[in-house]
Amino acid sequence: MVLSLSTNMESRYIRVPKNRGEQVRRELIELEVIDKNLKIKREDDNVLIPVIRPIEGYETDLGDFEELIIVQSPAEILGFSPAYEQIGDIAIIDRHEPQAQKVAQVLLKQNRIKTVLQAETSVIGEYRTRSVSILAGERRTETLYKENECRYLLDLSKVYFTPRLSTERARIADQIQDGDTVVDMFSGVGPFSILIAKRFPGAHVIAIDKNPDAVRYLKENVKLNRVRNVEIREGDAREDLKGVSGADHVIMNLPHSAIEFLDAAFGVVKNGGVIHFYAISHEDDLFDGLLKKINGAAVLSGFHIVPLEKRIVRPYAPYQFNVCIDLQVLSSGVG
Repeated sequence: MVLSLSTNMESRYIRVPKNRGEQVRRELIELEVIDKNLKIKREDDNVLIPVIRPIEGYETDLGDFEELIIVQSPAEILGFSPAYEQIGDIAIIDRHEPQAQKVAQVLLKQNRIKTVLQAETSVIGEYRTRSVSILAGERRTETLYKENECRYLLDLSKVYFTPRLSTERARIADQIQDGDTVVDMFSGVGPFSILIAKRFPGAHVIAIDKNPDAVRYLKENVKLNRVRNVEIREGDAREDLKGVSGADHVIMNLPHSAIEFLDAAFGVVKNGGVIHFYAISHEDDLFDGLLKKINGAAVLSGFHIVPLEKRIVRPYAPYQFNVCIDLQVLSSGVG
C-alpha cells in the first residue's frame, strides 16, 4: 500500500494589521494566492493570512506587509495530536496510536528526526524495557540525547528512557550540594546521576542499575560528560548498597516497585537525609496510601518520616499519575 500524504512542514503567511485584514484577504483571493487549506491566524494587533506562493513582485494594492515562513506542527498537518516522544533524533510513537504509519511519515519530515519507532509493549520485565519496531527512516535504535547541558547515548530497544522527566531531574539536582553523598538506586543510563555529578563535582554519586546494557551506556555517558565523581555499580540495589551508609539523598525512581526497596534505602540514608520516592498512584489516592506504607517501612527500620514535598510529576495513564514524594528521614524520637 502506498501512503499518499502531504507532509510540507512549512507554510507561508503574510502579516498585516488586523484593521486591514479583510481588505487584504479579498485582494489575495483575487490574486488566487490565498491558501484555502489553512486558517487565518491572529497575533496581537495583526493577522497572518496563509498564501501558496511569495507575494513579492506582484503588482498589488496591499500596502506594507511582511512575509513569513511558519513551520507547522505535526498536529497541524495531521489534524490531531499524535502520541509520541522525541529522544535525540528518534521519535517513539505510542503503542496505542491507531494511525502510527501516517504519523511516522509526518514526523520523518521534521529536521531533527531521522528514525521513527513504535512501542510494541509497555515497560516490562526485570530490566524495565519495552519492545519497539522501526516504522520509518534509518534502521537503528541508538541515539544521542541532550538535556540540562548533559549528553546521553542510549539504545531505545535496550534501555528505558523518557524526556518527560527533564524538569524533575533538574528539580532534584537543585537540592544537592557539594560534599553530599547521593545514591541513585535505579540509575538507568544516568540522567539523574550525571546531571548531579556535573553540577556538583564535590558530590559523591553512587549509580546502580541491574540492566547490563544500561550500565554499559552509563559508563559511556560518564566519559561523554567528563564527570569523575560517579561510582558505578551493576546489580540489584539491595545487594549493591552493602557497605554504603550516611547518604544525604537517595533517589528511588522505580515507580512501579520502589516500595519493595524501601528497607534498602532506609539502610543507607543518614539521619536527616532525604529520600526522593517515585510511584504510580490513582487519582483517588495520590499520596496518603503511599505515605502510610512508607511510614510503616520506616518504623521497621527505626525511623519516622517527614514529607517535605508531594508532587504530581506527569500523567501516566487514565486516572493514574507518576508522583514523587520528597521525605526527610529521622531516627525514631527525633523531630
